[in-house]
Amino acid sequence: MLSRTADHIYWLGRYVERAETLARALDVQYRLSLLPQPAESVAAGWMDTMDELGMLHDFRERFGEVDAERPRQFIAFDRQSLGSVYGCLRMARENARAVRGAITAEMWEIMNATWLEVATLSKRRREADSFAEFIDWVKHRSQLFRGVLMSTMLRDEGYSFIRMGMSLERADGTARILGARLASASGGTATGGYYQWSVLLRAMSAFENYRKLFRDAVLPERVAELLVLSESDPRSLRRAVDDLYASLRAVVNHQSRETERRTGELDALLRFGRAESLTLPRLRAYLDDCVDRLRDIDRRISSDFLVSVEAAA
Repeated sequence: MLSRTADHIYWLGRYVERAETLARALDVQYRLSLLPQPAESVAAGWMDTMDELGMLHDFRERFGEVDAERPRQFIAFDRQSLGSVYGCLRMARENARAVRGAITAEMWEIMNATWLEVATLSKRRREADSFAEFIDWVKHRSQLFRGVLMSTMLRDEGYSFIRMGMSLERADGTARILGARLASASGGTATGGYYQWSVLLRAMSAFENYRKLFRDAVLPERVAELLVLSESDPRSLRRAVDDLYASLRAVVNHQSRETERRTGELDALLRFGRAESLTLPRLRAYLDDCVDRLRDIDRRISSDFLVSVEAAA
């Protein structure tokens, strides 16, 4: 496969998955912001979320101090940022358009229709009473695209590259969303310990999975164990990195051996990881290490296979 084609397909997968990650991060903080609490606490929660998503610097440069209202509009609808939901869906559509011959007609139709709908959203959807509806719509469109991908695309190199991009982005997103909740909890800005971790599980579509696996109260350490080390939860770090490693091995070449080794090393770290490593005092460093490793793997994938490195968080 040509490097330019692989580049577009890889980033198509990343941008689709990133839009869903942003929607899930928005879901967590938006639900928590509705609880009775001072505006300063709401703003601090949004600041933690944007910091973990790599958007805080851009926000402050353009708008100054973080308040209780503007961040959700910035993360969802900002047209100048490639890091917003709007920006991610625009870039996903552009990458899909560039490789229409390498993806199926159904994939293109879903991606183009998604972009046309988000580009023409009415002002009503920006209002508070319909914001939750927008979040659900983004998650649904991402899941729809993924379903069409799984049911229509040949299991060839193109499939491996798009899955590689999706898996890497999902692993990175799960670590960042969990990190944002950890930052709020440790900084004293979160309201209601049990509720905030339950909201996180629901936003990650993992609440029922948690109940099936643990059958007890929602505890931060248990949530971390599910979202980091679980083999069976589809949004866990371990599951995403395992999928990333499998996709990478399907396209490995003579110059990507070190990338394969480092990805396998992270896969083994999560596969044989212990829950004792995820206690709250240790969890921050653990997540930071995973994010750093994923960033290194992304750079190496770009160097080994792709034309150029696009903007990534």
